[in-house]
Amino acid sequence: MSSSPSSSSSAQAARQHLADQLREIREDADLTGRKLAELAGWHGVSKVSKIEHAARPISPEDLRTWCRICGVSPGRTEELLAELRAAAGMWVSYQQLNRRGLKGAQESVRERYERVRLMRVYSNKVIPGLLQTEGYTTAALEAVRHEQTVEVNDITGAVTERMERRRVLHRADARFVFLLEESVLWYRTTRPGVHAEQLRHLLSVMLMPSVLIAIIPRTADRTITGWGVWPEESFTMTDFAQTNVELVSGYLTITQPEEVAMYVSAWERLFSIGTIGESAKALILQAIEALPSE
Repeated sequence: MSSSPSSSSSAQAARQHLADQLREIREDADLTGRKLAELAGWHGVSKVSKIEHAARPISPEDLRTWCRICGVSPGRTEELLAELRAAAGMWVSYQQLNRRGLKGAQESVRERYERVRLMRVYSNKVIPGLLQTEGYTTAALEAVRHEQTVEVNDITGAVTERMERRRVLHRADARFVFLLEESVLWYRTTRPGVHAEQLRHLLSVMLMPSVLIAIIPRTADRTITGWGVWPEESFTMTDFAQTNVELVSGYLTITQPEEVAMYVSAWERLFSIGTIGESAKALILQAIEALPSE
């Protein structure tokens, strides 16, 4: 089972890589940390030390000051600023993500869905966004707004954005594979009518040529590896370059190849005990039949 810290090794490695480069730049300029702090007008040497040990993030303004004092070229400075932005974007709290409202948060990931060639989604909690109906999405985002205390009330716009995003499932040049724990089909987080509509929608999406839906039965033998195939946190893999994990406190983007590879391995373990086709359809029908009437 993989852990799910708010600051993964990917995010920490990116911060440390930038910090190491800044230390090398200072040393190449033949400056001590104390002298750099003095020239920058920073009080004491502790700020330089904390930045170089990735104990505190450097601001874009301070990075520009660092590069100017050390004689770094404008082109190299821009490269470091881009790396800073990338490192900062690996971990985003929901407060940051939802600053412009839920609609803005939905719009911020649009390009990733439009450019992906292979998307693999594992979910142990909810129906994945691309598979959601309007009613289910509305209920889900209303819960998000309440739980994350989002002040902007733009549920309608956010739902519209997510519904429009579903058009990517019609792309002939892309493949979307969804792996759900069977329990996701049974979690009664919406009204029975909304729930039933959502499950029926899964049955229709299963017929799309670009989509494969697999379900891990609750009765699946998870001991086939000898040490057990345990459930993981929900995650989305975009091609083979990026994995995103939605945690309770924020949104994690993983890009370190070694860590991405860990999620690929987790996907392969989990997918090996999933079922597809008529077997998966039967599990969905069972969940529909068990719903109470409204």
